[in-house]
Amino acid sequence: MKATFTKLELHFKRPVGTSRGIMNIKNSWILKLTKDEITGVGEISIIEGLSPDFENSESFEKKIQEVCEELEHGAWNMEHGLSSLNTFPSIKFGIETALRDIQNGGKGIIFDNDFTHGKRQLAINGLIWMGDEIFMNEQIEQKLEEGFSTLKMKIGAIDFETELKLLQSIRKRYSKNEITLRVDANGSFKPQQAKSVLEQLAELDIHSIEQPIKAGQWDEMKKLCALSPTPIALDEELIGIEYVSKKIELLETIRPQYIILKPSLHGGISGTQEWIQLAEERTIPWWLTSALESNIGLNAICQLAGEYKNKLPQGLGTGSLYTNNVESDLVVENGFIFKK
Repeated sequence: MKATFTKLELHFKRPVGTSRGIMNIKNSWILKLTKDEITGVGEISIIEGLSPDFENSESFEKKIQEVCEELEHGAWNMEHGLSSLNTFPSIKFGIETALRDIQNGGKGIIFDNDFTHGKRQLAINGLIWMGDEIFMNEQIEQKLEEGFSTLKMKIGAIDFETELKLLQSIRKRYSKNEITLRVDANGSFKPQQAKSVLEQLAELDIHSIEQPIKAGQWDEMKKLCALSPTPIALDEELIGIEYVSKKIELLETIRPQYIILKPSLHGGISGTQEWIQLAEERTIPWWLTSALESNIGLNAICQLAGEYKNKLPQGLGTGSLYTNNVESDLVVENGFIFKK
């Protein structure tokens, strides 16, 4: 097998705000594996300050190179090789995607299902990035005009009162039956203030709040999930949890209303599937979200979502964020993503 990779510096059309700061670019590495003249492509995508396997580009590329050499020299088998990458979920995701692509003939088919063949559309949410009030209002209006019926608003960057007013302005125009509102706090609230935030959000019929407090505070998060009038979805909380026993402990201790899964952060394809199985066994709903991948990674996550009958809107509408994205047959229309 031949294994190569190249760095892809993705440029945002305009800077995007998160609770971790402003992003102008995002780095990915495109992995190509060739076996018997069939080439499979995968994406190794990281978010600086969030991805558990990334410290700096030099050491990260060194790790990718090591894995590529193991693949080329035949010192790598699927089961052992993938388990050895549990602490490198983004690399694991890229390799799993490329290997699946090879197995299906190198045609960009990661999963052979109705979505992949253009026979099924997936509902997605429209993402409202953090920014000043004017910018956030512009995004809200744009997403509503584009036909989205589920909006996800990043909160925690400007003062909460202003963010609350933006949510109130939407709710005055649209009931919960017309527009579903999700918010993503990225752990920006302290436990002592979260209770008040959750109560105020409940008055607006907010569908869910992602990660209201920072990850790692299991006891505090357990209390919030037990008492919150606004359903809580775990996201960052799941990062770095590798073993089945620990995943079960987390789910049964915190008892979240939802979990949100990003393959690049939560164990690659196989790790994500494991989370889904454990959540479903405990009747905990879930949805998938991209971790700002290019269209290569986004395509793989969409196909993974297509393996399940989950009707909740997924977080997969990120393909239009970049000026230099990879060409794709993915289309977003009226709040759905599909292959043309």
